[in-house]
Order: sequence, then structure tokens, then C-alpha cells
Amino acid sequence: MTRSNKKLTDSIKKIGKSSRLKSIDPVTANVIQGALENIAVEMGYKLMRMSYSSIIRESEDFGAAIIDNKCQQLCESRHSTPLQSGPIPGYVKGVIGLLGERGEEINPGDVIIHNSAYHGASHGPDVAFLVPVFFRKKLAGFSVTTAHHLDIGALSPGSCGIVDAMDAYAEGLQFKALKVYDKGQRNEPMWQFLRDNIRAPDLVVGDMEAQIAACRIGAERYLELIERYGQKTVEAASEELMSYSERLMRGAISSLPDGKYKAEGHLDGFLDDPERRHYKIVVQLLVKGSNMTVDLSGTSPQCDDRPINMPLEGTVDCAIWLTIRSILLDSTSFGHIPQNSGLIRPIEIVAPKGTLANPSFPAPTIARFVSGNIVADTLMKALAKAVPDKVSAGVGNLKVVAFSGLKEGNHWVHMDIHEGSYGGRLGKDAMDAVDTLYANTRNNPIEDIESHLPLRVSRYELRNDSSSPGKWRGGIGSIREVTFLEDSFISIEGDGHAFKPWGYAGGKNGKPAKVVWHRKNGTKVSLPSMMPNKAVKAGESITLTGTCGGGYGNPLQRSPQQVKKDISDGFVSLKTAKNEYGVVLTQQGNIDKIATKKARKRLRVKNRGANL
Repeated sequence: MTRSNKKLTDSIKKIGKSSRLKSIDPVTANVIQGALENIAVEMGYKLMRMSYSSIIRESEDFGAAIIDNKCQQLCESRHSTPLQSGPIPGYVKGVIGLLGERGEEINPGDVIIHNSAYHGASHGPDVAFLVPVFFRKKLAGFSVTTAHHLDIGALSPGSCGIVDAMDAYAEGLQFKALKVYDKGQRNEPMWQFLRDNIRAPDLVVGDMEAQIAACRIGAERYLELIERYGQKTVEAASEELMSYSERLMRGAISSLPDGKYKAEGHLDGFLDDPERRHYKIVVQLLVKGSNMTVDLSGTSPQCDDRPINMPLEGTVDCAIWLTIRSILLDSTSFGHIPQNSGLIRPIEIVAPKGTLANPSFPAPTIARFVSGNIVADTLMKALAKAVPDKVSAGVGNLKVVAFSGLKEGNHWVHMDIHEGSYGGRLGKDAMDAVDTLYANTRNNPIEDIESHLPLRVSRYELRNDSSSPGKWRGGIGSIREVTFLEDSFISIEGDGHAFKPWGYAGGKNGKPAKVVWHRKNGTKVSLPSMMPNKAVKAGESITLTGTCGGGYGNPLQRSPQQVKKDISDGFVSLKTAKNEYGVVLTQQGNIDKIATKKARKRLRVKNRGANL
């Protein structure tokens, strides 16, 4: 254990000191569980309804959770994204560690802001506010919200697409456990500093104040729960719930065959820069009994001067925990499972220092979003060797586009998450045009975009004839064309242009993404998946084409009747049906059984030859 880790552990032990836990009956434990979950849900609803920006209000890119005094997560809002709620215990550990190093105490009435990617935060724009909860003058836990903010004063407008940041200092303001309220007193200079250094301050600071209000509601409700049942009872119920979640996860891991399972994934990187493209993610799983180790050794070294690196705590760990939980403890089979720190206890993560998955400060991390999705996708590929019936084929990654402009001296900023898609899975076709894996945000309604911004969405549809062939087809990405009504700026943080999502068990690989800029002079320019801030003119537009996930299983095993339905639904063309599925229709639209039999026989022979 390093000296800094030992200091942090000692600090947590000091504030989390309590008597031996009492035993508790399961009925009371479940009542308290329901109460905790409702607290987090209420926090989430309050935050959504009070927020100004569409990224929180519509896309639900926020987190809300209650953390105990040992930095264990007790509950989270079901409306939040995994990449927001998942890192919250790490935010709290980071705050406790930093305050401890500075010799500062946590007091009733404090409100703490924090976003340091090297102290538990996911990345700089995901800002957390912490409200400590005191019971009988002792710290009982924290009420915490996180949210993605549309600008934090980085080198260019917006809080995504800052893909040319050379270090952590170029990524925007760093809030390292700072008190915006100190013992109940508002720190006015701090708030003025925020307004002076953030573009669109009314929007961003308004969202921050909404976060604090939601935190305070959570703190009040948690204190009411403690006062009703007593702190020892709430602690005992929380520990029982975490133990229950841990037992479920250990049982799921124990069902896997012991052994090692390895896979590789790849990132576009910066396709217009030969020295900073085509990065590798390596995942090796070691399963032994009820324990699992996820080893990322072999992953590409960190990029010192581009923000594609991922914080180990706050991004990589969340990508891993969510993927394992989603695959091994599917809610369809296991029902509702308490979302708390017990789920992660059986899982150890190894990530060598100085790699993309565990960078050293001040390596920039703001564009870690798509990198983390590749970690999750590669982990799933490794798990496929142990549980092929529980995974999907390769997932089509996302892209995030920052739109911004300056009008009469005031900045406007908008962030749009352009969907990817899932791969096919055993027994089910894939989901089309959705935010994938740990993102899980909603798309922005066109009406909301056009009513608030000088943008016009002139096209929004699924890709035509792009579903990856398989016994269960891959998901389809969407196409969105956005026209600029005023001179503006755009930047892009994305992936999936260079590498196709992997097909599984005979399914075909997916289709890559692309972005095209339609210039005013009539020319079309293909843009890379990572692009720093670029000026565009009124009347110009961009077309975003999303990635299509991989197919699962041999396409020749797909029912001809299902292929016929795919044709009528527009997922598959007549040509693709014949060339990939070996299904031929008559002019009347019926299945030509004789021609289909011949076509499938010809494809089987062709495929056998290709595999020799």
C-alpha cells in the first residue's frame, strides 16, 4: 500500500468508526432498502426538474446516491447513468483524502464541489456536489449528486470534443474538494469565480445549484431514516443488503468455469495523426472460485498529450463492474438487485500504471468516454468464452458532438450524444440506435433542440439495409443531419470509424460510423471520429452516421420467414437477403423455396471454402 493510499484508508476508518453491527431481520432490512432507493429516486427527479440544460433534463446524464461513512454506496437513482452514479464512492474517497492531506475537517452545513479525475472523478465535466449528513454530531454519510456540465472553462467551448487538450490543465477548471458552502455560509468568491470562468454561466451554475438542492433533499431524507430507525439499525440493514448483493455476485462468478479468458479491442484514436491512432485494449479474466480478476496488462501506453486516457477509478472500474453485473446478474433472470458496493467486492482490477487504463497525472482524460466503452466491449468479448449465451456480439460505439456559438457576446452550448447500437445475442435481435453499455443516456428530442438553439435537425432515421447478418441480427445505427442556422462551432469525440464491431459465432461484423461535413460551396468533407473545435458557416450541415453492432450466429440459420419480415420492415434488402441469408423471394413477395434452398447450399459451400 502506498503512503497516500494508507492516509486515505486511515481517514476513512477515522470518520467511519462505529460499534459492532447489530443483527437485523430481513423484513426491516428490505423496508430500509426500499426507503434508501426512494431517497435516491427523489433526488434524481428533483435534479432533472430543476436543471436548465438538456443534457441533464432530457438525456439524464447525472447521478444521485447515498454513501455511508465508510465510502460504501447504499443506493443510487435508477434514472441516472452508470457512468455517473458508479464513480460516486470514488468521488467521496477523493474528497476525504484531499481534505485529510490539507488538514481540513468536514462540518455540518458544508457543501463540497469535486471533479478531479485523479481523485475519483470520472472526468472533469462530471462535477459532483457532496452534502455531509451528521447524526448526533457525528458524520453518518453523504448525499451526492454528479452531473455532466456543458462547459467548465476548457480551451474551447463545450465539455466534450476537447480532443486536443495537451494535459489536465487544458481540460478546464479543476475542483479538488472545495467548499462552496462552509458551515452553512455561502462562499461568494468561489461562486463568482465559477461565473467568471465558465461559458454560459447562467446555464451551468444554474445546474450546479440544482445539484446542491437535490443533495440537500437526499441528506434530509437520509437523516429522517436514521432518526426513525436508529443509526445502528440503518447500518446493519445496509451491511446486510451489501452482503446480499455480494453473495449474488459470488454465486454468479462461481457458476463460471475456473480459468483464464482473454480478448483484445481497438480504438480509432486520432485517425488524422499517424502517431496517435489505433490504440489497443487488452482484457484477461482470471476466474477462481467466487473471485474474478480483470487484468488490463498489455493495453496501449497512455497518450501523454491527448485526452483519450481513462481514469482507473471513475471510468475503467465502472465500465468493468457494470459489464460483469449486467451479464452475470441479468435482471430478467435475477429480478431487482440492490445496487450497492457489495456487488464489486469479489472483483479485483489490475491496470498497469502509465497505460490508457491507468494514466499518470497530468495526462489528459476528458475524452475518456468512448475509450471506456471499448473496455466494456472487450471485457464482454472475453466473457463470451465463458458464457456465450449471455453476451451480445460487438457493440457499436457512440460519438458526442459539441455545438456552440457566440451571439451578442453570450455563449450558447449544446452537447448531443449520437447513438450507437448493440450486437445480436442468443435468441434476440439487437437494439437499434441506443446509447450503449455504461452510457445509457437518452437522446435529445428534436423539438427541444430546435426550440432552444440555432440548429435545425433536417434528417433523423435508421441506416438503411445496414443490419449486420446473423441468426440474430446486429443493431442499426442512426443517421442525423444537423443544419446550422448561424455561424457556429462543432467538435467531435467519437469512435468506430476504423474498426468494425465484432460478429460472434458465425455472425458478420458490424458497419463503421462516419461523419460528413456539407460545406457551403457544395463540397463534402469526411471528418475523423476525434475532431477539435471547428468553425462552420450558417447554411452548412453535418451528417452523423452511427455504428452498427455485430451479428450473432450463422445467418443461414435465420428463419426464411424472419428474413422475409426483415425485408418488409426495411432492415434487409432483397439483395442482402439473397447474398447473406440465402433467402430469395418471388415477384409476389413470397419465399421461393427452391431458389432459397439452392442459394443457401451455395453460400454454405462458399463459407466452407473461405474458412479453409
